[in-house]
Amino acid sequence: MNNRIFKSMLLAALISSAGAVYGQKYENGLVDKTIAIVGNDAIMLSSLEYEVKAAAQYGVQSDRCGIFEEMLRRKLMYNRAKMDSVTVSQEQIDIALDQYMGNLMATFGGEKATEKYFGKPIYKLRDEYRSQIEERQMTQEVEMQAARKVGTLTPSDVRRFYNRTPKDSLPVVSTQYQIRQIVLYPDRTDAVLEIKAKLLEFRSRIMNGEKFSTLASLYSEDMTTAIRGGELRMAPKDRFWPAFSDAAMSLNPGQVSQIVETPDGFHLIQMIEKDGDMFNARHILLRPNFTSQDRIKAFARLDSIRRVIASDSLTFEMAAQIYSQDPKSKVNGGLVADEYSGSAFFEKDRLDPQDYRVLSGMKPGDISKPFESRDHEGNAGNTIYKILKLEKIIPSHVADIESDYNKLLDLATQKAAEDQVEKFINENIRTTYIRIDPLFKNCKFKRDWLSEKISRD
Repeated sequence: MNNRIFKSMLLAALISSAGAVYGQKYENGLVDKTIAIVGNDAIMLSSLEYEVKAAAQYGVQSDRCGIFEEMLRRKLMYNRAKMDSVTVSQEQIDIALDQYMGNLMATFGGEKATEKYFGKPIYKLRDEYRSQIEERQMTQEVEMQAARKVGTLTPSDVRRFYNRTPKDSLPVVSTQYQIRQIVLYPDRTDAVLEIKAKLLEFRSRIMNGEKFSTLASLYSEDMTTAIRGGELRMAPKDRFWPAFSDAAMSLNPGQVSQIVETPDGFHLIQMIEKDGDMFNARHILLRPNFTSQDRIKAFARLDSIRRVIASDSLTFEMAAQIYSQDPKSKVNGGLVADEYSGSAFFEKDRLDPQDYRVLSGMKPGDISKPFESRDHEGNAGNTIYKILKLEKIIPSHVADIESDYNKLLDLATQKAAEDQVEKFINENIRTTYIRIDPLFKNCKFKRDWLSEKISRD
């Protein structure tokens, strides 16, 4: 479940809990009423009020009529899902529900605090939100089924989309870089031993009476939590690395863990409070700090490799296969690929900041001097040293069929899917019983919801 959906559902929950749906009556005396019927489902005025408030709270730019039309669309698709006996995996619902309930309890500070706020036990809240999540997932499944009818577009389809799209409506592709790299990792042994010695010292001092929070404020490298004495605040255990949450959940309140290693670095953890699958703890985080000697040694090695390449004794590609310690790029002669798209071209925002600073002063064919960077995950503990070869630059330009076929294929597929879903919605509007309250007769809807469907009451 994405964050926007969670916020919308949370605000609706807060509004309804504040007055039990206003006791079916608003503060100004207006009674709640049905404002639309779509198939066998009703939309209540109170539901619209919730979504209007949610949109305003979280900065969604949409007017009242636009929000109401989106509610009509969802109910229409849900009605179709029930007619077609669409089912969704109960496992998927459980995963989304667990995530939502975890976010909800984190917002209010735990299971007990959430039950107190809403005045009902967690299992009842779960039952209420399960139906909402199931409805959303069934609606999404119907729309995806409609979109899948588009199938795979052919090159002719993509070219037709390109030719029909006004040039000022085509996306501007940022400057792209194709790069190769040779990476060396520092020897972590001494740095890790030094960190572990510090953490053992801290643990001993805590056992002898010093406050964990004081040491966390002074020494932890997690700046976000250090300012509050290392406190993480109440959160579901699945928000943390498994090694971290497993170690934390094994502690009793007040207990301090042994040293715990995660991709973020090395931790000491002190349990504050546990509540079901949630906990609040303090931690001290330290990351390996490599010495100037480590850097000098790696730079000297990379300089030597660079000189061999410059003398034409070895190509950059061959040198990467022989010397680079990055397993993903070395097999491709050092060619770096975007992990998400698989593309060998990177826009500026997809590059590591350290890499971009080096590349910004280079021309195609240039090989950089050695520099310090971070691994692909960007974890602060994963220092690496590298040299780069700038293979190619594609300047910023309006997308064209020759250079940006894959990007245009994605856009054409997305447009075709949107058109297919829109066609499906309009067909169902014509064949579904829909009544809309006259209160909305002046709304300028995108679709023909009102044709012969205004209530005559």
